[in-house]
Amino acid sequence: MLTIVEKVLFLQEVDIFENTKTEDLSHIAAITDEISVKTDTDIYNAGDVSDSMYLVIEGKVRLHHNERQVMIAQVKDAFGTWALFDDEPRVVTATALEDSVLLKINREDFYDLLADHLQITLGIMKTLSKRLRSLVNRVRR
Repeated sequence: MLTIVEKVLFLQEVDIFENTKTEDLSHIAAITDEISVKTDTDIYNAGDVSDSMYLVIEGKVRLHHNERQVMIAQVKDAFGTWALFDDEPRVVTATALEDSVLLKINREDFYDLLADHLQITLGIMKTLSKRLRSLVNRVRR
């Protein structure tokens, strides 16, 4: 199990938190749960309620819709991110490709944290805006 300090050091390397201060990352680290997932285990399925996002500490997770692969989440990748911002059903299934260790952030805990820490919201929104701009630019090409 990672300590809070180790979780903060890990979160500093995750792109969605690139605009979040270290002090704020300690608050996020405090609400994460470390979970282990065995190979070929579904973490969530398409159509499930979106209630948590995940970060890969060790291993690989395949995100797919039916047989179509969307991406492979690896160490320091976040997936299920939109679950923190809306409650629409999951659009993909997440399956561990190998034994994996993940950090899980529950939406309700995250909302409680954001209510007291506006800077976290601003940092994450800045990163998400950057991602959306990048996606729009790729589509325009």
